[in-house]
Amino acid sequence: MNANDKIVITGGAGLVGQNLIVRLKQRGFNRLVAIHKHPANTATLRRLHPDITVIEADLAEPGEWEGAFAGASAVVLSQAQIGSLSREHFDRNNVVASQRILDVVRSQRKTLLVVHISSSVVNSRAVDFYTETKGPGEAGVGERPAVHGAAPDTDVRMVRPQASRLARAFHAEGAHLPVPDRGDFLRQPLYAGDLCNMIIACLDGRFAGRTVDISGLEQMTYLDIVRQIKDVVGSRTVIVRIPFRLFWWLLRAYAVFDTDPPFTTRQLEALVIPESFPLIDWPAMFGCMPTSFPAAIEETFRNRPTPGSSLEF
Repeated sequence: MNANDKIVITGGAGLVGQNLIVRLKQRGFNRLVAIHKHPANTATLRRLHPDITVIEADLAEPGEWEGAFAGASAVVLSQAQIGSLSREHFDRNNVVASQRILDVVRSQRKTLLVVHISSSVVNSRAVDFYTETKGPGEAGVGERPAVHGAAPDTDVRMVRPQASRLARAFHAEGAHLPVPDRGDFLRQPLYAGDLCNMIIACLDGRFAGRTVDISGLEQMTYLDIVRQIKDVVGSRTVIVRIPFRLFWWLLRAYAVFDTDPPFTTRQLEALVIPESFPLIDWPAMFGCMPTSFPAAIEETFRNRPTPGSSLEF
């Protein structure tokens, strides 16, 4: 691909999309189109990148956004529903939207590269709305393009990252960060910047495979992750361990007053499952240098973002 190739990024105002756009621009790509449905995050993206095309749209519904794919050389599917109490939200964003996007992509009848950001939860023992919908969403992407009448040279490449979400309380004075039980369940944090570099490697044609599971190369407990972040940023946040059952009931009570909570009981149940994902040599596979966890913390928390650039989840 070259700098003049048009790249469409769905979920472009999310965590992965925002980081990916910065890196693509650094590499000289100048025809970027980002599509996202969250009004506040879309507005943030427009403010930070007035030189790209930003479209606010619900990809689960037909609309004018479909015309944005005309003339595209590549599409990065990074839209996803991560948290909600409603199964419908997950179905719409992880399954329906993915299928609608692919129908539009496959109608282009031209050589087109599709990089789909799925999730390793399709192989997880966890059961929640996210895990239950990422599998069907991925299956739709992984079907042979010819089934949908696409050009025979349409290429689909799939990356399954495994990452964890942490509460953002490290810069708030007097904040408390709850941790379930002893916090000794293993995690394999994957830095968003490393994932973006792998996506770019797919766009550059350096990855010839079709599906690969990606995990962070360092295994550590959830509590260790929280402590390291706290130490690096010099935060006074108090880490509070809460028994699992009490934590569960507190989340359930919170959901009574907030219909869109940042964390749910089903996500808590998935978080504490003792499982790990296979480690592969993705640095060699994608030609990307991995970022150590301390270095990722430094870049994420010490290099404070531009004012007004925080995202909503």
